[in-house]
Amino acid sequence: MDDNHHDHSGHSHALSPEADRRYLTAALVLIAGFMAVEVVIGVIAGSMALISDAGHMLTDAVSLVLALIAMRLAARPARGHLTYGLKRAEILSAQVNGITLLLLGAILGYESVRRLITPPEVEGGLVLGTALAGIAVNIVAVWLIGKANRSSLNVEGAFQHLLNDLWAFIGTAVAGLVVLLTGFMRADALASLVVVVLMLKAGYGLVRASCKILLEAAPASLDPERIGRELAAWPGVAEVHDLHIWTITSGYPALSAHVLVHKDLDCHNTRTLLQHHLSAEYGIQHATLQTDHVLDAPEQASAEAHCADPHGPVHRALA
Repeated sequence: MDDNHHDHSGHSHALSPEADRRYLTAALVLIAGFMAVEVVIGVIAGSMALISDAGHMLTDAVSLVLALIAMRLAARPARGHLTYGLKRAEILSAQVNGITLLLLGAILGYESVRRLITPPEVEGGLVLGTALAGIAVNIVAVWLIGKANRSSLNVEGAFQHLLNDLWAFIGTAVAGLVVLLTGFMRADALASLVVVVLMLKAGYGLVRASCKILLEAAPASLDPERIGRELAAWPGVAEVHDLHIWTITSGYPALSAHVLVHKDLDCHNTRTLLQHHLSAEYGIQHATLQTDHVLDAPEQASAEAHCADPHGPVHRALA
């Protein structure tokens, strides 16, 4: 989505957003088409496991639609009051997707427990056949999304959902086989509960990750305490305060800080060196540093002398 991000998935992509959109659109068409078929077969077969799988696929489809919309919005240039543009659109989209998963998981969980207590008749053969077809569809969809840029929370969210769906279909196929061979109808409801657990886990993960970004928390890969100590230990730096590290959107960390430099040093040169260090060492290419010289009076050589409302920990050079 933007050139400044660092891919934490362990491998780099030289893909354009247009290529990402094509992969996501292909996966969406595949998922939506199979989901519609699965709902119909699930109702005919009386299988809660198939309907749960279809419900999970619905959230996959919603996730892909939101990801595609968010990609379009995030590509728009910053203007007016939106000084970062709409880069956070994908985070809001991931949060909506996570909440949808949690709500749907709760509804399907209730229905599965009800069916566990009083199991209805289930057509095992239909369940098994549909689940096997679902496994094939999901393998293709996972392959497609795996080729897109997974450092985006949106794309990674969609990828994880499809991976969860693949496991869910395997569980449903096993349930269909058990019903077919033994007539144990509760196997269908048990498989449905497995899907529900996967949905709740994925939903919680997405809501948690998106909330952290919306609450301006530092990315998990960056330790503000360590970075603060490093900056304060830089030659000529006396103190670092008002240090903030946050994420603008997936893979786009930002930092701002007030750095106090000893009087005999060029504070502009120090700022340039610190920004280069943050970019090279931590991948923070959006670093805004305010550099000032330390004031003469010892009682004023602190955060309070420079800032009306200093907040966050103060990092000082070790004597």
